[in-house]
Amino acid sequence: MAGKNRYGRDSLDNDISAKAATTMGNCLVTGGAGFIGSHLTERLLDLGHQVTVLDNFSTGREQNLAAVADHPRLRMIHGSISDRTILTDALPGTDTVYHLAAAVGVKLVADDPVRTIETNIYPTELLLQLAVQGGQRFFLASTSEVYGKNPKESWTEDDDLVLGSTAKPRWAYGCSKAIDEFLALAYARKYDLPVVIGRFFNVVGPRQVGHYGMVIPRFVDRALAGEPPVVYDDGGQVRCFAHVREVVDCIIRLVETPAAHGRVFNVGGDSPVSIRQLAEEVVARVDPNLEIDSLPYNAAYGSDFEDVRRRVPCLDRLQSVLGMKPSLSLGEILDDIIRWKREHKNHAAHD
Repeated sequence: MAGKNRYGRDSLDNDISAKAATTMGNCLVTGGAGFIGSHLTERLLDLGHQVTVLDNFSTGREQNLAAVADHPRLRMIHGSISDRTILTDALPGTDTVYHLAAAVGVKLVADDPVRTIETNIYPTELLLQLAVQGGQRFFLASTSEVYGKNPKESWTEDDDLVLGSTAKPRWAYGCSKAIDEFLALAYARKYDLPVVIGRFFNVVGPRQVGHYGMVIPRFVDRALAGEPPVVYDDGGQVRCFAHVREVVDCIIRLVETPAAHGRVFNVGGDSPVSIRQLAEEVVARVDPNLEIDSLPYNAAYGSDFEDVRRRVPCLDRLQSVLGMKPSLSLGEILDDIIRWKREHKNHAAHD
């Protein structure tokens, strides 16, 4: 991605802003007080859009939107995406739906698969029905979890989904989001609804918390507290990470690009790193004297937990359609997160 600042947004800002000048409108962001949703909300406001945020604050936080809480083009609705009346009231007058609300996080999914399934499927179907009636463009936030245990070195959007046994609760999330994708694509085919699906791969950045199993905030929080980061199993699991601000720019550009409609896109970084290496990078930046601890999976998530050893996206489709992809290095991403965490910690200490 071209650009000079640490988010790579120099020329990209101009590109998106030019499109926004002719396509500014009203947007609904479900889960808009969440980690990704709050960054998306801020970006849409920056570009001149009217934004309605719908969130029940079960995992999102009002604090995430503190910087724009009094913005004249922001409307907040405190409610559930499962409430048909609230959704019916929220959609009129909007031209784009960004559906980010979902049950997220490995720990939350492992602890409560019923909530995962109910939160992820019914509201998506309801939103799609309403979007067909209202003619809105529709972005569906999906996940790399839909690939399941596919053994390929990197995953392309048309690869088979290899989900595990229904006796393993962790697959409830990937399965429920796969159903969401089937629904969205079916509505696109049957009703010509302009749908874009983004499969996120470990989106990270400021405001993300480690309560639901997210690995980077867990590592950084412990290191800043002078405690050893804890890797699960042997730490050999391979993942890729992308900064939330780059991901948000991809989301907006995909929705604004007609060639993306009716298609699925991997959205994330494509530079693989092991979880052990990730812990070492965090320790090196915060306190090189810290050790790294390990914990068996069954102690963290229970005896029926099953993990994926390698999760790496192929971003060729994203690059082909947008001419760009997230490109910040892991070091740049970690530096930004650690900087934010330190500032946040200092502010909290003085409050």
